[in-house]
Amino acid sequence: QVQLVESGGGLVQAGGSLRLSCAASGTFFSIPTMGWHRQAPGKQRELVATITSGGSTNYADSVKGRFAISRDNAKNTVYLQMNSLKPEDTAVYYCQIVARTTWASVYDYWGQGTQVTVSS
Repeated sequence: QVQLVESGGGLVQAGGSLRLSCAASGTFFSIPTMGWHRQAPGKQRELVATITSGGSTNYADSVKGRFAISRDNAKNTVYLQMNSLKPEDTAVYYCQIVARTTWASVYDYWGQGTQVTVSS
């Protein structure tokens, strides 16, 4: 019922920028939290950034000052602006939403993932 479609990944040189987008569709009453996670080969998935419906943000220490998360509530879309990219940012990036789909049900949903590769 709820679907997340990611876009914006690709190959970029170190120091470059990318902007990831994740659009949510389906039937829901609200999306209290949106966020991004990433997972590199052989590594555990880690939280990158989150943003609440009220605009409160949280970032991993490794991306503070370089990445910025934002959301467009009218479009049910979350963005991740990534600047000053480093090779260690290379990973599959997954968007996540916490959505209220009924008056009493809240669930966690994930996008399909988009590859970000930063070359040195």
